[in-house]
Amino acid sequence: MTSRLLLVLTLWAGCLSPSGGQGTPEAVSQLRVQCRASRYPVAVDCSWTLSPTSNATGPTSFIATYRLGVAAPGDSRPCLQPAPEAPRCSVPEVRLFSMVPHVLNVTVLRPGGTACRLLPFVPERLIKPDPPAGVHLSHVSRQRWQVQWQPPRSWPFPEVFSLKYWIRYKRCGASRFHQVGPIEATTFTLRSVRPHARYVIQVSAQDLTDYGEPSDWSLPAATPMTLGK
Repeated sequence: MTSRLLLVLTLWAGCLSPSGGQGTPEAVSQLRVQCRASRYPVAVDCSWTLSPTSNATGPTSFIATYRLGVAAPGDSRPCLQPAPEAPRCSVPEVRLFSMVPHVLNVTVLRPGGTACRLLPFVPERLIKPDPPAGVHLSHVSRQRWQVQWQPPRSWPFPEVFSLKYWIRYKRCGASRFHQVGPIEATTFTLRSVRPHARYVIQVSAQDLTDYGEPSDWSLPAATPMTLGK
């Protein structure tokens, strides 16, 4: 058994101990972990921040592992990090629609001690796609514009795990957006627009079955200054 695996088992046992985990409560509170499934179902991506402390000196590294439910610590698997000091990792294998949550363990290793944080999660509840890509407009007629876009490039299987979309638009200078949706197509026609007005359009994506939350809005696309001429 490698020394790193032994360390992982020790850290899991420490986090699950009745005393409440390794490190002081203050040290544990400095570690904030969050996860998001923007590449569902391929992976869940997690990241964390560590609040700076006045007495923290020397290098800091992290060990991130995960397991399903309350399985023994020996059943944990590595959450893939680009480097030990990187404050992020990816869970490469998730069990879909499981009634048992996954549990992520992030442990901070630094001079003077360690601190760990356990984060239970259900992948479907973490779904938040990236914004749709390639939003652009095509002129159809004097008072119609067609909006087109593509699924987020990070969304692996849009044909299988379908998305629905929300569109919001407003005239340049207006204070409020008009919103339409959801729609399952990747195109939408703006009708009855003012011929000489300029419009700004954005699109948001969401899992078709309402798991998780909608994406942030896409970068705005705008009709050209020559609208209606």
